[in-house]
Amino acid sequence: MGVNLKDIVDAKQINYADLSGKTVAVDALNSLYQFLASIRQPDGTPLMDSKGNVTSHLSGLLYRTTNLIKFGIKPVYVFDGEPSELKKKTLQKRREAKEEAQKKWEQAKSEGRIDDALKYSKRTSKLTREMGDEAKKLLTYMGVPWTQAPSEGEAQCTHIVLRGDAYAVASTDYDSPLFGAPHLVRGLTMSGKMELSQLDLEDTLKKLELTREQLIDVAILVGTDFDDGVYGLGPKKALKTVKEGGIGELQLDFNLDDIRDVFLNHPVTDEYDINYRKIDEDGLVNLLSNEHDFNIERVKRAATELSKAYRENTQQNISKWF
Repeated sequence: MGVNLKDIVDAKQINYADLSGKTVAVDALNSLYQFLASIRQPDGTPLMDSKGNVTSHLSGLLYRTTNLIKFGIKPVYVFDGEPSELKKKTLQKRREAKEEAQKKWEQAKSEGRIDDALKYSKRTSKLTREMGDEAKKLLTYMGVPWTQAPSEGEAQCTHIVLRGDAYAVASTDYDSPLFGAPHLVRGLTMSGKMELSQLDLEDTLKKLELTREQLIDVAILVGTDFDDGVYGLGPKKALKTVKEGGIGELQLDFNLDDIRDVFLNHPVTDEYDINYRKIDEDGLVNLLSNEHDFNIERVKRAATELSKAYRENTQQNISKWF
């Protein structure tokens, strides 16, 4: 879920042409959960194959990534690694919330309340290790690079940007500016449900008259994946508290320096690959059609469109793809 800073930060609206020719480090789990939540039947049931395996994440990843590449955008997907100890409490709360949403979804379906069923179903999305591995396999067959973060994906995305290997981080969360990302693109992997926007860290800090370290403190008071925040403090009150130097007067039930350290010194790696490769159409067909019942003609059509996009982008010298 990440931290909620939307009430105090401004993002400028952009379009896909603004990102053409640019590499973008994408928060993979954030994107996959979006696909799982949004690609569902009217009663909230996700896409599934004949064996009952959920395939919404694969469908979204295939078609959305293909569309981005057709715009000349080069996504590099970054997957989360082992969560820090500080995040495990949050993850447990999320599991409990999903279990409760599952009960409400099933009840709404049984009572014929379709709108409620769809609403609750979006809160039940689960991404297993096997589903994540299949997503990586799909990207490999598409020729799209992906990398494994040591821990937080957004921290690794930021590291890739800061090393000059990508222009921006793509996520719906606001964590990457806290890790130091100069540019955050929101809505990139959403399909028609969210405007594409860009938040620039330098402009944000200047407008708020904060340092990055102070922005981190604001986020901590609001609540992050690593702490529950302070009850009653939303973004605006937290901002006022930090700017007035009042954070030291608060009674906190967590170690402030430990949370700060998550954002200032998070583990990352230089071992990543952002190079695109040729499409493996046979691999795509085997994974999607043979294993998961995707329409074979649609899969082949997507592969053809992707190959065409690679050729056209290279011919137009948008950027070096291979």
